[in-house]
Amino acid sequence: MPEPGRTDRIEQLLAGGDRPAAASEAIRSLGPEVLRYLRSILRNEGDAQDAFSQFAENLWRGIGSWRGEGSFRAWTFRLAWNAAINMRNEAWRKRGRRLVTAEVSALADEVRTRSSLRVERQRQALDRLRESLADEEVSLLALRIDQELSWAEIAEVFSSAGDPVEAATLMKRFERIKARLARMARDQGLVE
Repeated sequence: MPEPGRTDRIEQLLAGGDRPAAASEAIRSLGPEVLRYLRSILRNEGDAQDAFSQFAENLWRGIGSWRGEGSFRAWTFRLAWNAAINMRNEAWRKRGRRLVTAEVSALADEVRTRSSLRVERQRQALDRLRESLADEEVSLLALRIDQELSWAEIAEVFSSAGDPVEAATLMKRFERIKARLARMARDQGLVE
């Protein structure tokens, strides 16, 4: 979980009109947790890195569109969720590489390199269980457990398609997923 007030600096930079500095700060400070989130959803290091690059570019270009109506962190994860879904839905992306600005690419590479080794070990332990889950289920777990977003923030992320999603609905879905994972973990001998 981010330390309290970590997005305050980003919001101050935005209020002062310094969008490039705000975007850089957002990628540096929130990037590692966004990358963990993308890895858990996409389950493929190459896809996660490509989605992270797309996320970083989208954040860089769109940071001025954040209106402060919800949390900046939830807005950031909405961008990451959209990048992950686009990665899954756009098979043509495998054939070519998008060109991004040198500055954004350097920031994305910096974050990827720092966190790659540590996260890879943790990811392998959970991959077998996650493979049985749908993308939305993995996303729900990652946002609540790994990123510690509130139910209201998670509802913001999942409402990005235009259809409002209620926090209570997500809470019930979360409990069903947890129960199913616990059964699977017991069946596979991962827990007693």
